[in-house]
Amino acid sequence: MIYLDNNSTTPLHPNVKQKIMEFLDKFGNPSSAHKFGREVRYYIEDSREKIADFLNCYPEEIIFTASGSETNNMIIKSTVECCCRYGCSVNKNFHIISSAIEHPSVLNTLKCLENQNVKITYLPVDEYGMIDPDDVKKSICSDTILISIMYANNEIGTIQPIKEISKIAKENNIEFHTDAVQAIGKIPIDLKELNIDYLSLSGHKIYAPKGIGVLFKRKGTKQICPLITGGHQENSMRAGTENTIGIIALGEAIINLKNEMNDEINKIKFLRDKLENGIINNIDNIKINGHKTERLPGTLNVSFKNIEGESVLLRLDMHDIAVSTGSACSTGSLDPSHVIMALNVPAEIAHSSIRFSLGRENTEDEINKTIEILKDVVNSLRRISPLI
Repeated sequence: MIYLDNNSTTPLHPNVKQKIMEFLDKFGNPSSAHKFGREVRYYIEDSREKIADFLNCYPEEIIFTASGSETNNMIIKSTVECCCRYGCSVNKNFHIISSAIEHPSVLNTLKCLENQNVKITYLPVDEYGMIDPDDVKKSICSDTILISIMYANNEIGTIQPIKEISKIAKENNIEFHTDAVQAIGKIPIDLKELNIDYLSLSGHKIYAPKGIGVLFKRKGTKQICPLITGGHQENSMRAGTENTIGIIALGEAIINLKNEMNDEINKIKFLRDKLENGIINNIDNIKINGHKTERLPGTLNVSFKNIEGESVLLRLDMHDIAVSTGSACSTGSLDPSHVIMALNVPAEIAHSSIRFSLGRENTEDEINKTIEILKDVVNSLRRISPLI
């Protein structure tokens, strides 16, 4: 099997798998005061420190959640609720700025808030999926309480000018959130250098298991309302007994990233470029989606004109090659990708798009095989396509 869907999820790193096996017998509740609980608490705090060191922030700014989607919901929803609870009028028309190409966990949360009288500005992107910081500046009004822009897009890989956008937010005294789920581990991020107030990340995108996420909440930001209330866990910001195995596994994944990230980035980018050039040189009538240079090293999104992307996916799957047609969270929808549509392309082009996302386990032989099989698949589908 050739796995080229790493933006959807990643396999466990061998060291992470080993760490999980070693930890399985440590069953204590980290909130318990006895030895069993204290032992597990030590490991949780050790993982918190590792993640903080990797992001260059303080351990107390790291809050463990169950996923990137939960973290995104937590920040966006609590921003509105806490504005209401801490000195603002409930009837005030709050305003949030985001973009048209955000992950569904952001877009659908914003749509929910729109039904509650919250005004949302969805910034457009250019043909490469890039946001213009000037559009952010122009959209700010007296009611703006949050700017939420993803760091890098999960479908086309375009990396946004986060440093510039976060600076605009800071200058206007508006809190800034970025969904960095796809960016962590693929590009360097230093939270001491960026004016980011909240950041989301997810373990299963960086070779840790599913079910563990992180919220970075900068010291000095206002009180947030927990999405899940109950006990005192995570400094009373995320109730529920901690996912201890997930947290320890994430800490191990972060250590591996710290040691291996630079070499992995270079290797993955080389393979991505080889795949891209192979497609360009062997298959005609295609369109590369996303920014040419400001793009995640392992992401390649291609529209194969005059055929359905879903058909390409299924044919490749028959050859044991795994790819996707967009976000895994949108699987099952018959609508074209909202991200590709935001690039101002026709719906039939959006429907023909395939995302290849590479990871640490991919090899050059796999890329060569993929190019050869893909060429045959596309030619075969075009011969029977009613669109030609």
